[in-house]
Amino acid sequence: MPAPRKIALFGGTFDPVHFGHIHLATLARDALELDEVRFLPCRISPHKTDSTPASGDDRCEMLRLATAGLPWAVVDDFELHQPGPSYSYQTAGAMAARFPGARLFWIMGFDQWHALPRWENPQRLAALVEFIVFARGETPQPREDYRLHVIAGGHPASATAIREALAGGKTRHAWLDPKVAGWIAAKGLYRP
Repeated sequence: MPAPRKIALFGGTFDPVHFGHIHLATLARDALELDEVRFLPCRISPHKTDSTPASGDDRCEMLRLATAGLPWAVVDDFELHQPGPSYSYQTAGAMAARFPGARLFWIMGFDQWHALPRWENPQRLAALVEFIVFARGETPQPREDYRLHVIAGGHPASATAIREALAGGKTRHAWLDPKVAGWIAAKGLYRP
């Protein structure tokens, strides 16, 4: 009997996707021998309801450009077609139904792990996934009934800093894939 597929779910606004996102996905893939990392751009983040990201189509295309050379990376627009904010437990439930028998993982940073008890239905999410938490010197504390994999590492990239630089007139950024930067310039994204 073959081992179950190992699929990591990587949610976020990806506004824009940057080298940090790709670096963390690669670390997770290598550390846990994942078959696939599914990048899931959200329509509305429950944590960022006061800002409007670039369109879902633009963010998906930037993700496709950034992951084009990675056969294990999949861009999944599931959350973009859901009403209201994107809740992780709902996405994980839909992925569990879509990939029966797969071992599902959820990629997050230490700050998200720390905030997880305040998420919508975290216990339902924990029943569906194993958590991959990136720690940059911090030690994530285990939680009862939460399956935790800690990976040391991080990346200095910040989507906020990239958007600010682009709004200030820059057309390139060290944290952006040149193909993504080209898409942003062609579409006039993040301009004031």
